[in-house]
Amino acid sequence: MKRAIVTGGAGLIGTAICEALIAEGWEVASLDLKQGHAGRQIRCDISDEASVAAAFEALGWDRIDLVVNNGGLVGTATPDIAATPLADWTAMTGSHLTGAFLVTRAAVPLMRAGGSVVMMASTRALMSEGWDFAYAAAKGGLVAMTRALAVQLGPRIRVNAIAPGWITDAVDLSEEDHAQHPAGRVGRPADIAEAVLYLAGAGFVTGQTLPVDGGMTAKMIYLD
Repeated sequence: MKRAIVTGGAGLIGTAICEALIAEGWEVASLDLKQGHAGRQIRCDISDEASVAAAFEALGWDRIDLVVNNGGLVGTATPDIAATPLADWTAMTGSHLTGAFLVTRAAVPLMRAGGSVVMMASTRALMSEGWDFAYAAAKGGLVAMTRALAVQLGPRIRVNAIAPGWITDAVDLSEEDHAQHPAGRVGRPADIAEAVLYLAGAGFVTGQTLPVDGGMTAKMIYLD
């Protein structure tokens, strides 16, 4: 049985990823500060080196086939850069970028040839509303780290990223919300889970960032 670690496995997208992997026969461990319901639950602050080490010790696996670096703080609004506390910046970049570094560093020695790492980036690494600058910077760092690690770890391990767009399980969306996407709808957590399954087995794909955004980053927007 193949084994996968999913960080942030208790969240909306993380739960969908865990459930999809389990449905495909994977053994899954979720590393999260929150308690989820899919896979083996390991409490872990992925931005903390000691916590990551303790989580891997508690897990006790001797091999890992897939790491999905999905954990991190949500992209809530931050104030103007001139008024942003260093602690807010550090918390955001630490939860995404440092977390992915620490978990990947711990996992790589246990990964066999053919292993895969998937970074959860965001379309906000490519486009921004301004208030999201700390989140965008963290996600942009994941895109860059994806390319660098694909070169460093290949050919034994492939490294790719997914850049989700608007992903939600809300049902009270307007027709306009859906219509602004060239695909005709807002994204669902299952859309990201399907992309993870694809990248886990795509043996000739590495160093790439896959936007899963219903085509929004392909769409030019002008004011009328």
